[in-house]
Amino acid sequence: MLIKREVLDKIKSGEISLQFRRWRRRTVKAGGTLKTAVGVLQIGEITPIAADDVTEADARRAGFSSVAEFHIWLDTMKPGELDRIEVSYKGEDPRVALRDSTALSDADVAGLRAALEKIDAGAKTGWSAEVLRLIADNEGVLAETLALWTGEDKAVFKTRVRKLKELGLTESLETGYRISPRGKALLARLG
Repeated sequence: MLIKREVLDKIKSGEISLQFRRWRRRTVKAGGTLKTAVGVLQIGEITPIAADDVTEADARRAGFSSVAEFHIWLDTMKPGELDRIEVSYKGEDPRVALRDSTALSDADVAGLRAALEKIDAGAKTGWSAEVLRLIADNEGVLAETLALWTGEDKAVFKTRVRKLKELGLTESLETGYRISPRGKALLARLG
């Protein structure tokens, strides 16, 4: 579930506590969490709703000034089932501290190597180290361009890079990626 930065900031501050999404397939589940640019969001109750059943209070909780403004926004969305989603700020993204952690023990390096080998199993041996170097040398380059350079489909490439991000090795930028301090430390150890 993609949420604009200004909306994320308002969720973090408590100004917004509700989101609406029209989709063919839900990408979040009630009780789950969502890692975002401002931290981790808690996903509360998800309720299917008809557009005409959205109240003024619901519209305001979602950051709209009125139901009319909500309907204008909804008309720009793709077709699909409409859901009313409770959201709240849960806390900082644990990957932030992880990616700044550069003191890698031999056990840390061994664990990261094993995790990279697992990622490589879905690609080719050495893919993850190659992509870490590619990102290190091309900060902020579009994922689509990086995928093209590796000969991969953009969606597949982004899914694998997300796994590198979960390990604290990369960081998403507004456009493209950058290698984290932890990723730099690992590359130095890998040689």
